[in-house]
Amino acid sequence: MTFQTISTSISKFAKDEDGLTIVEYAVAGGLITVLVAAAFVLLGGAVDTKIRALCQAANGNVAC
Repeated sequence: MTFQTISTSISKFAKDEDGLTIVEYAVAGGLITVLVAAAFVLLGGAVDTKIRALCQAANGNVAC
């Protein structure tokens, strides 16, 4: 490979906007994943408490 070929390849890669779209989707997907994980962490304790209360109420205060 000559320097001209490498230079042309790098230039084409830099001008290609399809790669930017993929990166944008990856960043958006990562942010959504972080938000969903944070929601599970923040709401997890409250949901667990409610489920245990419902379970105990259904089973006559027997631990679930």
